[in-house]
Amino acid sequence: MASARLVLADGAVFEGRAAGAPGHAEGEVVFNTSMTGYQEMLTDPSYAGQLLTLTYPLIGNYGVDGAVEESAAMQPRGLIVREIAPFASHPRASGSLGAFLAERGVVAIEGVDTRAVTRRIRRQGVMPGAITTAPAGEALERLRAMPAYDGVDWAARVSTARPREWPDGPAEPAFRVALIDGGVKRNIMRSLAARGCAVSVLPVDASADDALALRPDGVVWSPGPGDPRVRTAQVEEARRLIGTVPLFGICLGHQVIARALGADTFKLPFGHRGGNHPVRDERTGAVVVTAQNHGYAVDPEGLAASAEVSHVNLNDGTVEGIIMRDEPVMAIQYHAEASPGPLDSMGMFDRFVNLMRGERAP
Repeated sequence: MASARLVLADGAVFEGRAAGAPGHAEGEVVFNTSMTGYQEMLTDPSYAGQLLTLTYPLIGNYGVDGAVEESAAMQPRGLIVREIAPFASHPRASGSLGAFLAERGVVAIEGVDTRAVTRRIRRQGVMPGAITTAPAGEALERLRAMPAYDGVDWAARVSTARPREWPDGPAEPAFRVALIDGGVKRNIMRSLAARGCAVSVLPVDASADDALALRPDGVVWSPGPGDPRVRTAQVEEARRLIGTVPLFGICLGHQVIARALGADTFKLPFGHRGGNHPVRDERTGAVVVTAQNHGYAVDPEGLAASAEVSHVNLNDGTVEGIIMRDEPVMAIQYHAEASPGPLDSMGMFDRFVNLMRGERAP
């Protein structure tokens, strides 16, 4: 394999070997601490515009399986790993990770000291980077000309282009859900469908009127990539939805709803990306282990008096959930549809269904 390098915007260079598809990839460099789930991550729209570093040293040992993909496209611009397993060891595998990356056009690098990359990101914060076979100086010049990640409307880039129905819904749905797609994962639709919901997926720029025209029993605001501050129009539409229909926000949707309720948001130094984040339910005291993938968080300062923080991250105290006291509105920062624990957080979908049934307290 050809030699390649990861070049960071601060001038750091990490040598490795080219893997996956040939080419040059630039994006915001982030890391995920999960030991498994690489195919889910590669198809998670929340990684749009980023170079994904996986901290576990051996990636690809169980191969790839189309059944676990979270979207139809590869979402990160590039993948950074210590070692890609040369063959797959799983009865459901349809091929190796290396072949999958090449076939799907994902530029990757292996042989990198991912521990060193992770330490640098933890100390310096996320920053632009490039996977390249070109000289480091040339790559660095290109990085300095890149637009800032925070200023790009990534959610609009990954959202559905037109309204559509989730095809695997129940034959006789008990509820209809309008889902605003800022970068939704398929398992969110599966989780809703398993609870009797027919799901209508709307583009990220859908208005409150667009959602309400479907006569839904509830509205879900999905996860997705990018800075919630660029979603000013959607914050106003979320504000219009409050009080008209049960509302459930996940990740980016949580941030949009929080901003609609008067809170602010801010960028975390290196984000929360992994499957081992402990979250406490402030009402019950129960602690669950959650999967997370986000670079921004909610500042509860300014939160409306009608709302309260419902969940807190036990690692750093950041807000992980918000509810309204007198309206059927709930929002969580983490991914209830993902599976550490393995099913600790799935009950949040049940809480939303209960809201659609008319129960007020999530």
